[in-house]
This record gives sequence, C-alpha cells and structure tokens, in this order.
Amino acid sequence: MRFQLRTLRLATAIGVVLGVSAARAAPFMIVGDDAKVNIENGKTTIAPAGNDAILIVDVADPQNPKIVANLPLKNSIVGPPVNLAIDPTGAVAIVADSMNAIKDGENYKQVPDNKIYIVDLKTKPPKLINTIEGDKQPSGLSINPAGNLALVANRAGKSISVLSINGTDVKLVGSVDMGGEVSAVVFTPDGKHALAAISPANKVALLDVDGDKVTYSKHDLPTGIFPYNVVAAPDGSIALTADNGNGGTSDGNVDAVGVIDLAQPVHVIDHIAVPDSPEGLAFSPKGNLAVVVSANGSNYPKSEWYYHPHGLVTALGVNGKKVTRLNTIEVGALPEAVCFTPDGGYVYVGNYMDKDFSILRVNGTKVTDTGKRFKVPGQPASVRMSPH
Repeated sequence: MRFQLRTLRLATAIGVVLGVSAARAAPFMIVGDDAKVNIENGKTTIAPAGNDAILIVDVADPQNPKIVANLPLKNSIVGPPVNLAIDPTGAVAIVADSMNAIKDGENYKQVPDNKIYIVDLKTKPPKLINTIEGDKQPSGLSINPAGNLALVANRAGKSISVLSINGTDVKLVGSVDMGGEVSAVVFTPDGKHALAAISPANKVALLDVDGDKVTYSKHDLPTGIFPYNVVAAPDGSIALTADNGNGGTSDGNVDAVGVIDLAQPVHVIDHIAVPDSPEGLAFSPKGNLAVVVSANGSNYPKSEWYYHPHGLVTALGVNGKKVTRLNTIEVGALPEAVCFTPDGGYVYVGNYMDKDFSILRVNGTKVTDTGKRFKVPGQPASVRMSPH
C-alpha cells in the first residue's frame, strides 16, 4: 500500500509538473483593451474609466487564439501600442496605465495617469500583484533581453522610468530626464543601449545602459516627422521608427519608416515611404521581415477625402541593413497594435474600432491575410507577444 501511495503521489506530481509546463509552453499574447475612448464616424467620445481590461491570450494554435485571463485593469489607446510587455522568462508582465477619464461638466475628459501594473503570469489565472506609481503618462515600454531591467517612456513627464526586475519583484530604481515628450523606448539586443522617441522634436535619443544605471547620452538622431514608435532588429544591426507625421494624426499624406544603423556612431541611413499615419511596428523574430501598421484615415469621418474603411499593414523586407517595401495588406478600422508569433509564422493586427485582430500568415517575406479574425471583448489598444 505504501509503495502504491508513493507511486500515486509521484504520478500526481509528474502530472502537475507536466500540466504546468504544458500550460506555460504555449506562446502568450498580452492585449490592452481601452473602453474609455470611443470613435464613431470620426467623432471621439470619452466614457468613464472602469471597463478597460488586460487580456492574456493563448496562441498555441495561431489561427484560433484563446483568451485565458481577463484582468480589470486600465489601458489606453493614447500613445504608441507598446505600453505593455512580457519578460523573457514569461513570468511577469508590465503594463503602463497612460490615461484616466474624469468628469468634466456633463462629459468626461482624459488626464495623464501614472500607474504601472505588475502582473504575475505564473499563477493560474494570472493576477495583479503590484502597482507602481511612476511619472506622468507612462506609455511605450521595453524589457531588456536579460529580463532584469525595464524602461518606461513618460510622455507628459518628459522622462523615462527605470525599473529593476527580479522574478516577479519589480521596483522603480531611477528616472532619466529627457527634456521633451518621449513616447516610446526600446533596448538594443545587447542591452547596452536604448533608443527613445522624442516625437514632437522629430528625433530619437540614444541612451547608455550600465547595469541599472541609465543615462541620456545627448546623442540625438534626426528622424522623419513625429517618430512615435521604435523597434530594434533581433541581431542588433538596425532599428526602425514609425514616423507618424503631422502630430500623430491621419491627414492623407504619405509618411515614413526611418532606418537607424546601430553600429557606432549610431545614425539614420534611410527613410521608407509608407501609408498615412503609421504607428504599430514590429520585427519578425527571424529578422528578415518587419511590419508597420497605418491608420490610413480609417478613424476619420467618411466626408474626409482621405477616409478609407480599412487600415493597412505594410511588409518590409530586411536584408542586413537594407530595408525594402514589399506588399501591403488591408486590415480593419484604426489598426494600431501588432506583433509576430515567436516563430515568425503569423502576425496579429489589432483593429481598434472593429474590436478584433486580423490574423496574417507569413511565408518567407510574403505576408497574406488568412481571412480569419479574432474577436476580443473590447477595443485592442496595445499588444505584445511572449518571447517563446
């Protein structure tokens, strides 16, 4: 009997371990839903806060994603769609809460918030374990490849918050004065530098990283108009910027993706023309492809000459430091959030006004629409994928 009990306990323990491993083996996507900002026929209205959510989505079957957790946490479409991230081990997620909605007479208005949420992804279901108060309007953020440091761009605060990461213990350990409105930040793959988009100044700033000490090098890169988002190639050779143009709104004019050579001295080497109002930006884990998402006037009134019912995704071929515009794919209305699956085989594009994700397939450098949509219970404002 004792042997049978030990065998049963051993079998149960193995089953639990295998079950946990299987649960965590699947790639996960984290999605920020904003229920405060509603857009209809180009008219924006602000609703009271309270119905936003952070979704954890299992994408083990990439054409049939499944929501495994729905956390009642605020999120915002205001800012680039990279205000959340999952650490390299898949243990913890960091979420920036950019804006709050407050009563303004008979209506509501948005004001900067300062909250940074820490979500434990190891628990089942994932849960909020800490809330950090940073600077005003925390927006785009990045976790370094080692998984022990995070940077958060504070638009209204004109600063970058520095967070240390030790498992699920995340702490505010520093702040970098950027002297201007900084919308997004990304680590270089070696973890020794970071790039910060100072949008209104039409430049990207280079940061130096030494342990948990982050300093502004005062080396600025002149990009295109209003660089709103920035992403680095997996091999660290180049970075790309989404130059949003015209203060970050659609206006019918062509915009650009900037190409930055990350070899010293870091400098801009090219500009690639892309459709109106690019914002979402992602690099394939394979490094041979990137995608940029353009609103294309899809959130404007039908009376505007530059209105289109669909946003666009532009595929960019990457060969070393040479970036080439490839094909363009129609997606939903006001697309912003975008990410690749860890194997680079699929791309998810969040269509804010349609409350869903377009699922695109990747074959080499060819990107095509599968025709499938993944519905979410809200308006997807941001998205990031787990590393594996």
